Amino acid sequence: MKAAKNVGADYDQAYASLVRAVLQEGYPEEFAQVLAGELRSPAAIGRMAAYIRNVHPTGPEQIADEMLAIVYERDRWVQQKMSEHANASITAFYNRPRDLEDA
Repeated sequence: MKAAKNVGADYDQAYASLVRAVLQEGYPEEFAQVLAGELRSPAAIGRMAAYIRNVHPTGPEQIADEMLAIVYERDRWVQQKMSEHANASITAFYNRPRDLEDA
C-alpha cells in the first residue's frame, strides 16, 4: 500500500511541476491538464515539465509535438518490455524439464 501512496505523491509532484512550467510560459492550467492526461505517468509528466522549462517553446504546437514524442517513446518502451517478457516465457517453455515418457 505504501508504494501506491508514493506513486500518487510522485504524480502530484510531477503534475504541479508541469502546471508551474505551463503557467510560466503563459498558457492556461487546462493545457497542463490535457498534457498530463495524455502523458499519464509521473516520469513522462516530469520530462514534459523539464522540456517546457528548458526549451521555452514558441507555441502550443511545439509543446504538443514534444508531448506526442514522449508518448510515442513510452509506448515503444512498453511494447519492447512486453516482447521481452513474451520471449522469456517462450524460452522458458522450450527449456522446461520434460518426462522421458513424453519424448
